[in-house]
Amino acid sequence: MKKKFSFLLVLLLALSTFLAACGGNDKTSDNGSSGDDGDKTEKKEQVLNLLEGSEIPSMDSTLATDSVSFKIMNNVYEGLYRLGEDDKAVLGMAAEEPQISEDGKTYTFKIRDAKWSNGDPVTANDFVYAWQKALNPDTGAEYAYIMYDIKNAAKVNAGEVPVEELGVKAVDDKTLEVQLETAVPYFKALLSFATFYPQNQKFVESQGDKYGLEADTALYNGPFTLSEWKHEQSYKLSKNDNYWDKDTVKLDEVNFNVVKDTATGVNLYETNKVDVAGLSAEFVDKYKSDENFKTLAETSVFFLRLNQKNEVLNNVNARKAIDAAYDKKGMVDVLLNNGSLPAYYLVPKDFVTGPDGTEYREAVGDFGGFDAKKAADYWAKAKEELGKDSIELELLNYDSDSSKKIGEFLKEQLEQNLEGLTVNIKAQPFKQKLELESKGQYDFSFAGWGPDYPDPMTFVDMFVTDGAHNQMGYSNPEYDKLIEQAKGELLDDPEARWQAMIDAEKILFEDQAISPMYQRGSAYLQRPYVKGLLRHSFGADASYKWAYIE
Repeated sequence: MKKKFSFLLVLLLALSTFLAACGGNDKTSDNGSSGDDGDKTEKKEQVLNLLEGSEIPSMDSTLATDSVSFKIMNNVYEGLYRLGEDDKAVLGMAAEEPQISEDGKTYTFKIRDAKWSNGDPVTANDFVYAWQKALNPDTGAEYAYIMYDIKNAAKVNAGEVPVEELGVKAVDDKTLEVQLETAVPYFKALLSFATFYPQNQKFVESQGDKYGLEADTALYNGPFTLSEWKHEQSYKLSKNDNYWDKDTVKLDEVNFNVVKDTATGVNLYETNKVDVAGLSAEFVDKYKSDENFKTLAETSVFFLRLNQKNEVLNNVNARKAIDAAYDKKGMVDVLLNNGSLPAYYLVPKDFVTGPDGTEYREAVGDFGGFDAKKAADYWAKAKEELGKDSIELELLNYDSDSSKKIGEFLKEQLEQNLEGLTVNIKAQPFKQKLELESKGQYDFSFAGWGPDYPDPMTFVDMFVTDGAHNQMGYSNPEYDKLIEQAKGELLDDPEARWQAMIDAEKILFEDQAISPMYQRGSAYLQRPYVKGLLRHSFGADASYKWAYIE
């Protein structure tokens, strides 16, 4: 989100996510950064040209689950808060900081004098409608759980109480009251996430099933509008003249071309067709001395989902064998070569610190590692337990240039180190891949996750039993209990809550529920005249509100 975490991805075909956290995507992304010196003598149009590796899967904030959708929505919609510099939550549709009750459970917001792109006023009811819609079980929103801090949200989503009992109400057109189950320390940052955006009820209902499927079947209240959407080809953001803070917005247009091949993206950069281009391994050495070459450390983690609905992968020794059977460091150094790190964990490095000030990953350490002999031993036990000499598994993969190389690397390593294994690769466009994962129609898959808010919970709660983002049939009651406690009774005990999340991650790897691959970094080229692009370490990847061409 995801991911859900400092992102601003620009053509990073070295497999980006869609994290959200957001579910990971191997997309070409727009990793922008600010502060470079540029040529100040030439006046340029306020047009930013970028690359993206995927079509937008959804423009409905209640249904989106991926980083491409979240990034675009972050720039055309706006919640009560949005993320500014250094990932600080700054006021969006909220006119002022809320009144907060003494127990920290009731927030009262004043909605600013803002308009939708059709001229309708943004009201408190727009939030009530959208939040009730996201939690209505008939909607089937995968991200509904992210709202469970709101009073009665889990019960509403389970169909146990009507949506009207959700702890959110419009006191009047410009006053929104939100009641929480428990005080949440990162609640303001959470409110910048897409699932908490408002929706114009009258417009949404007038569009019916067509809402958010085309540029003109959605309304916008953010810095830009989605003014053009050529599916699978390109999309354009245009400055929103109805935006409350339009004078801050300098860009007139942000153009995205959907390009899945790194070489094509680099060629577009070299011919001045785009302003930022991501680099895969073979281009890093060529351009690393270029003055416009940049690298970016990120907080998205990519991993193999091991679907336990599959007979073989339901065997813990088979899962442990797969994790130990491929060289993560070699994969990162040779195939990515872009600042990515081999991952032996789920919660990333340099993301958050604990109550005692210790960085999470430093406190917990790593799990597992490449060990061909150990992998062979685990595999032999698994085959004996399964009564099989030969095994065939299908790897669900992204369809980008660089992810295909990763897939071939995995196939070669696993077949070489796990005797009797055959790996078949099924490469799919991003949207279709997400659908297959959601339906559990795969054996194992190349996936990624970026944080949705600044807390380890945004990673560890993914794999609770029947969780919307579990998608692989994993279940451990002890793990579930720790997550439940960290989300509830331990919120008033930061040290115990922190330890519960650490213990949960340990259980995840005792069970080898997933096989982590790498923590994403990116290498890219960016024109020096591009200024003010913000990248975020959680939530949406990028903000263009403050960007400009110098």
